[in-house]
Amino acid sequence: MFYTPGVTGYVQDHITPEELERQRNLYGPFAQSVRELLDATIRTLVDDDEIRAAQADIESITARLRKEQLDGPYGVRFSAEGRGRPWGNTVVGLRNAAAPPLVIHHDDEGNAWSDFHLGAAYEGPPNLVHGGVSAMILDQMLGEAAGAGGKPGMTGTLTLTYRRGTPLGDLRTEAWIDRSEGIKTWAKGHIIDPLGVTVEAEGVFILPKWARAAIAEQDPRQPTPTYFE
Repeated sequence: MFYTPGVTGYVQDHITPEELERQRNLYGPFAQSVRELLDATIRTLVDDDEIRAAQADIESITARLRKEQLDGPYGVRFSAEGRGRPWGNTVVGLRNAAAPPLVIHHDDEGNAWSDFHLGAAYEGPPNLVHGGVSAMILDQMLGEAAGAGGKPGMTGTLTLTYRRGTPLGDLRTEAWIDRSEGIKTWAKGHIIDPLGVTVEAEGVFILPKWARAAIAEQDPRQPTPTYFE
């Protein structure tokens, strides 16, 4: 990852590995507690008075957290040596309570995979994952695969085929590079439940103009950024 003047949202902060670990240990469990709150909000059956009391507590906590905050979204933060931290990302964001979040693994051949769980917050049809959530996850996965193979880019097109409903619960997603031509990379992927593939996707990922310029100007000994969150 690299800093490009004029491209908003990418913040170079040069934090130490120790500070990075401190933040990860602080905000990871904090965001997870809010995910649990979201699930509880959907599924609770407590009485009316308890709901009103909980609402007052939540509003008070929200006000405490609003006392000091970022001016806008989190963006992607990174140091000169480290990979970007997309902690606000809606699929993998450590600090985003709306993210499952997926922990994605990669190899150098352009493969990416993740085992994950989707609960009540991601429901579309009864007991099934919302189709838009499946699309969001596969968009992220195909982009991760493109970057893992050294061909990063942003989504140009994304086409999905829904083979059948994806049940809520434990799932797996896999993605891989199909081919590359210049600034374009074609990637494919799917989501799998215990019975097999439920959704398939293919997409084209394009290295944006600002990234092409930045790569052309950087030290040729430095590797191409693996992906753009």
